[in-house]
Amino acid sequence: MNVRAAPAALDWPLMKNNITRADLDAVIDYLRGEDVMLTQSGNVRAFEEEWSAWLGVRHSVFVNSGSSANLLTLAALRELHGGGEIIVPPLTWVSDVAAALQCGYQPVFVDIDPRTLGMDNEEVLRKLGPRTRAVFLTHILGYNGLTQRLLDELTARGIPLIEDACESHGATFKGRKLGTFGLASNFSFYYAHHLSTIEGGMVCTDDAELHEAVRMFRSHGMVREAGSEALRRRYREAHPDLNPEFIFAFPAYNMRSTEINALIGRSQLKRLDANNAIRAGNLRVFLDHLDPARYQTGFATEGSCNYALTLVLGRADAVLRDHVEAALRAHGVEFRRGASGGGNQLRQPYLKRVVGEREHEKYPRVDHVHFFGFYIGNYPDLDRGKILRLCEILNALPTG
Repeated sequence: MNVRAAPAALDWPLMKNNITRADLDAVIDYLRGEDVMLTQSGNVRAFEEEWSAWLGVRHSVFVNSGSSANLLTLAALRELHGGGEIIVPPLTWVSDVAAALQCGYQPVFVDIDPRTLGMDNEEVLRKLGPRTRAVFLTHILGYNGLTQRLLDELTARGIPLIEDACESHGATFKGRKLGTFGLASNFSFYYAHHLSTIEGGMVCTDDAELHEAVRMFRSHGMVREAGSEALRRRYREAHPDLNPEFIFAFPAYNMRSTEINALIGRSQLKRLDANNAIRAGNLRVFLDHLDPARYQTGFATEGSCNYALTLVLGRADAVLRDHVEAALRAHGVEFRRGASGGGNQLRQPYLKRVVGEREHEKYPRVDHVHFFGFYIGNYPDLDRGKILRLCEILNALPTG
């Protein structure tokens, strides 16, 4: 009897070795010291300063997750600029849309640009209106989602841009890092991302007022968390009946992180640029060797920095999609279908309760990614021979 051998596994997780021995040793060395502080203290401040210098912004606020960064940014925005509409992408992580809803904003959606997977900038411009309080744009999976036309128009209209760069550490537009173009930007340091603090996130801004609001929102709304002595003094003088250590300016949250998370971030930041260069090279190899008759290869890769390799079918082909999924599983390649955030957020139950059962039908380009898009891991230790082998496997799959 002939027994057909199982295909050789590629052993390809979404992320591998993203917390190194050097990162753990940095934590251990710290814990061996005297008078060790574990809650938010000097290492958190140092990480914020080092991240700001690396990114190119004046202020950064370290929090316990990228999702918390989203929520704090929009909570501070509402406090400073009021409510209304926020333009948000249908392809993103759930926390972008959830934060808009939780802060009382009305989300306005636009379809995606297939070359960037981010919001179609021209459609964003068409949906700007008198109630638009911000454009909350996600740079999907390391691709730049900005055009100069969008930036110029938002500046002319005085509409803030919020950049979700949680998936795009180090990616650039016109040579400048993403996360430096808007009023604020948010980053995630989840284990699978470019830089990991296990869990963690960062709010970044050049705006002093927003920075102080986010610092207070991070820590229960306490005024003592503000960096400005003049601001703290104003509150003390306005509220002499209160203990100055416990003046709460906002009904806020506790979203602080710890010294241990910050230590890991500081250690990782030292090798981020080198790791990102490897990731960018991996993406080029992958896209250069995929069959463009089957898969989308014309992504806007200039300045991109991807922690995941994007695999999107060129056309709606259920036969090919099913073969892709089966091949990835058979060869031990971990993947996520729907690309960022599980695909079209408008199909999710939490959002259907807000926008209706059929709103997703208005966004066919994101729906294509929902059903025919994937991402797979891209990390510095990834063997490029595996990338070439996977491309051979994918290119040989039957189509419908």
